[in-house]
Amino acid sequence: MIHEKIDICTEHSEAKLYTYILDNSPEIDSSRTRPMVIICPGGGYVFTSDREAEPIAIRMNAMGFHACVLRYSVRPATFPTALTELAIVVALMRKNAEKWKIDRDKIIVGGFSAGGHLAASLGVFWNRSFLSETLGISNEEIKPNGILLSYPVITSGPYAHNGSLVALLGENYNELLDEVSLEKHVSSDTPPTFLWHTYLDDAVPVENSFLLAGSLLKHKVSLEMHIFPKGIHGLSLGTEETKARNNNETLQPDVSNWIEMAGRWIKKL
Repeated sequence: MIHEKIDICTEHSEAKLYTYILDNSPEIDSSRTRPMVIICPGGGYVFTSDREAEPIAIRMNAMGFHACVLRYSVRPATFPTALTELAIVVALMRKNAEKWKIDRDKIIVGGFSAGGHLAASLGVFWNRSFLSETLGISNEEIKPNGILLSYPVITSGPYAHNGSLVALLGENYNELLDEVSLEKHVSSDTPPTFLWHTYLDDAVPVENSFLLAGSLLKHKVSLEMHIFPKGIHGLSLGTEETKARNNNETLQPDVSNWIEMAGRWIKKL
């Protein structure tokens, strides 16, 4: 395995990328290429959660996928700093596809909560000139092939998780609030999406996912969506491995099969 830390630098920031890139065995198939899943942990754009980082990468590895975790810039960094960092990572994966045995057509960006907002942002903004012109990279190089969203922050409307948006926008809150309400920016160019949420999420209401799903359907974007009846916000895998300290509510086995369903979705992309 190639497990290393890579600096992801923009003009105003420096993020960290941790790779979990599987080796190919000559005994099996030395030329095999694999999907790459780029994981953006949640944390309200204030921190990046350990519970939604390495444990997810390891599970992706177990299903035969490469993975990496982006510890993107958070407050006081503001939009579009983290989005630019994620775009750089997608381009880096394509640039090194031959070296790392990555399937260039299966680069997935996944995120949890605010990290889901980040992943979905690249899904709707990848073809905008502000990204390609800033980075000097073509839109096609930063386009994800799929979006994997776990209880994502999506809207700036009545069901918004306002804390995430305040941290993301800083002094530009009033000016850019509509711009980061992602259900308003879906188009037919938005990549296929896998989406899951819990009905009882009272931090990031399930309506966030329904609003995005409605926009995806309107624009005929392929969607797989799962709503689980029980569970609080921030469940990650819902297992002992990702249970928050002293919080048994984050142990929710009923949702733990989401990652196997996501794995089947990735294989079919």
